[in-house]
Amino acid sequence: MRHYRPIAPVIAACLALTACGGDDADEGGVTLQYALWEAAQLPAYEECAAAFTAQHPDITVEIQQQGWDDYWNMIVTGLVSGEAPDVFTNHLSRYPEFAANNQILPINEFVERDGVDLDQYFPGLADLWVDPNGDRYGLPKDWDTIAVFYNEDMVAEAGLSEEDLWTMEWNPDDGGSFEDVIARLTVDANGVRGDEPGFDPNNVEVYGLGLQNAGGNGHGQQHWAHYAVSNGFQYTNQEVWGTEYYYDDPRFVETISWHRSLIEKGYMNTLEEALSGVGGIESFGAGRFAMLTDGSWTTRSYYGLEGVNVGLAPVPIGPTGQRASMFNGLADSIFAGTDHVEEAWEWVKFLASRECQDIVGEHAVVFPAIQESTAIATEQYEANGIDASAFTVHVEEDTTFLFPITEHASEIYSILEPTMDSIYSFQADPEQALSEANAQINALFQ
Repeated sequence: MRHYRPIAPVIAACLALTACGGDDADEGGVTLQYALWEAAQLPAYEECAAAFTAQHPDITVEIQQQGWDDYWNMIVTGLVSGEAPDVFTNHLSRYPEFAANNQILPINEFVERDGVDLDQYFPGLADLWVDPNGDRYGLPKDWDTIAVFYNEDMVAEAGLSEEDLWTMEWNPDDGGSFEDVIARLTVDANGVRGDEPGFDPNNVEVYGLGLQNAGGNGHGQQHWAHYAVSNGFQYTNQEVWGTEYYYDDPRFVETISWHRSLIEKGYMNTLEEALSGVGGIESFGAGRFAMLTDGSWTTRSYYGLEGVNVGLAPVPIGPTGQRASMFNGLADSIFAGTDHVEEAWEWVKFLASRECQDIVGEHAVVFPAIQESTAIATEQYEANGIDASAFTVHVEEDTTFLFPITEHASEIYSILEPTMDSIYSFQADPEQALSEANAQINALFQ
């Protein structure tokens, strides 16, 4: 087990004080640099930072926010160059690589020293941030699941009900009632629906289901993961820290083949349109999509669309007889090159505390990791006219599965992303392409 001595950084990569993120605010104070990627969460964490500084007048927190791709480019580059933020929001798929490279600090001794209660979080969340050596690299701050966002007016015009959407089932043979709903909600330029004679799949005005991209950052969290797992697929040979992937599983191949077939039928937009630069939420708001599968962290963005009445339903039940939603949770990690280890730890501890997570819950943008704080978020969603039960039902019914946590995340992405793009653009056969990609991925673990 690797241990860290709080009195000195494990990485002496900084050539100057400013190279390690935070600096001295004045002779008696410290400024910490903190980074996150989700703009919708920025106001909540600005409020947390103000509350933190009120308790620690000698520590100021400066928050950097960038979109997903730019964010990770900045973090990876900063970790290598020694200029990363002192503390940054980390992802389950990313931290194993950072930990293996000694770029983030294990916090075991801090957690034990300060008596942090790990039982206050939703069961299992805290354990996700412990590597096989027993080293902990974060305290959980939130959790998320996937659901179906739909246009209530379009659903009503199609003669469908809320119950129809809450009871959808799918299978890889004919798509089940889920595909029936998708077809019904699809409308071509002549006003003909996807389940009516004369429908023109090459001239569609409204797609029943929107496609945002093919790879989903390698693991299809918002796009195809819920279908695959509800069809009996599992990503790796063990739930966490697996060493063998199963992307060549016939159940995965048939799932992707079915999902791609929705494009051929005209029920789902092409990958070319998905990557055209117009985001899925914007397309939904413009009436291009009747439904989208997306994460709980996007809820406020959908409900903030002007002139659109938004509804939520759980992802459909699969051939296993159950729904399945990826269960992900974020945490904050400390850059190993920071000059302000103790101050960074105090901020990380505060971010994972009831006080900060209650603030986050009041903003109702994500579900906090602390159970009582999630109750606050749920109440705030309801006060804003949002029924979030399509997300929480997965936790209540225990139909979640974990984001794959393994080594070689960036290399896996670099293999799987172009593979999925080639499949969804009809340039590759799903079975052959996934078999080849899986062999390349598993070779990384040899």
